[in-house]
Amino acid sequence: MSIRALLPPRATADGTHRRLLEEALLLFGARGFHGVSVREITDATGIRASSLYAHMDSKEQLLLELVSIGHEEHNELLRTALDEASADPVDRLARLVRAHVFLHATYPLLARICNRELQALSDESRMRVMGTRNASQQLIADVVAQGMAAGVFHVEDVWLASASTLAMGLRIAEWWSDEMGYTVEQVADAYATFAVRLMTSERTAPAPS
Repeated sequence: MSIRALLPPRATADGTHRRLLEEALLLFGARGFHGVSVREITDATGIRASSLYAHMDSKEQLLLELVSIGHEEHNELLRTALDEASADPVDRLARLVRAHVFLHATYPLLARICNRELQALSDESRMRVMGTRNASQQLIADVVAQGMAAGVFHVEDVWLASASTLAMGLRIAEWWSDEMGYTVEQVADAYATFAVRLMTSERTAPAPS
């Protein structure tokens, strides 16, 4: 079994702050934000419950920091994929999907929290995170629109096509593991192929009767 980092390199907190983030990640991933108490997090970290507030304002701030790290890492991976891609919409879409899969397979606990626990945040915090999330979806929507303009992609709604492309990879964080016999690269290549086929097919679903 390979050992994967809980958090990406952009999570630069160290010491007690780092341990709080990692223990919160493990506990939120197992039982959800509302199923975990401050005392459970601090006990796992090895500090008193009152000591949490020397590092964080609240349990929600722990969640916000984790969710922000995940969304920012995802957005950066997508941007890097585009920087490395050619002008070909097929290549650009495939690289975006590979980056999307890589995040969800490499940091599965973080990905699960990012996708499951948004509603546990306050409206203000959730709006901040959704800004990054929407920017990531816009990167894919822009590539789909480019492919449509070039006559390479054939979809009826650019935004729905980009949303479905992102949704296709979300469950990877729930099921993929090294023991399954597939490498991350194999899964990423397969999902990229699926996405390109969906976008380039000229067949449309029959109209409802």
